[in-house]
Amino acid sequence: MTSEGGGRTRLMFRMAAHWLGHGTLDMLFPPSCQLCGVETDVSGGVCSVCFGRLTPITQPFCVKCGAPQASEAYLNAERWCAKCERHPPVWDHARAAFLYDKGARDLILQLKYADRQENARFLGKRMWQAGQALFTPDCLVVPVPVHRMRLLKRRYNQAALLAWEVARLAGVPCRPDGLARTRATSRLAGFSRRERQEEMARAIVVRAPYAELISGKEVVLVDDVLTSGATATACTNALLQAGARSVSVLVAAEVPSQKEIDLDFPILETT
Repeated sequence: MTSEGGGRTRLMFRMAAHWLGHGTLDMLFPPSCQLCGVETDVSGGVCSVCFGRLTPITQPFCVKCGAPQASEAYLNAERWCAKCERHPPVWDHARAAFLYDKGARDLILQLKYADRQENARFLGKRMWQAGQALFTPDCLVVPVPVHRMRLLKRRYNQAALLAWEVARLAGVPCRPDGLARTRATSRLAGFSRRERQEEMARAIVVRAPYAELISGKEVVLVDDVLTSGATATACTNALLQAGARSVSVLVAAEVPSQKEIDLDFPILETT
């Protein structure tokens, strides 16, 4: 083959690769719902039926913990719920895209344990939409960390995948390894609030190379589920001790408080 012919062949391969990368894969493998598998118009989403199984958190909600409220009357002048008035979380604000019901649970557990990393695209977009008020031009996105042994086993941190997607949509930097889990903590399901706090005490630290970067920043802490807040509290305390100006929490789903004791509704908090 002449050099001219080889050049044309390489060009054709490059054009084919470009073509495949911009839509042909959707022809070969049509986009499908992340939950039920039925064909959809857009990749990385859910069908209308499955979207109906999800419960987005909308107004009114507590701006401090992100929990939905039955009425505006349950919020004070600062838009805090009675629970946050009695026991304010250490973070500044919290937002959640969905309630942790069956639809959201399935998406999150697939992402977390079934290697369905593509679910981070859908969940991250909804998180960004729910939490846009948390972002400033100078903020920094940091995910809740996993212990290195769990990371070796799972191969990825689902909170980091969500953080990358959220940061991309918000146009702000992300530091997926800004925090470290110094020891392998137990799963918190079934623990009392005090036991959860004790289990997470001193389990999270800011990695030394990022301490200066975090100092003075408004940090958006990202995780998949907010249950008791023990993990988010440990992360927030570490960030504040490193000099963060503020910390807000953004999650894919929030567990209604009454669900924490429902044994038929598994809560798998800990990253």
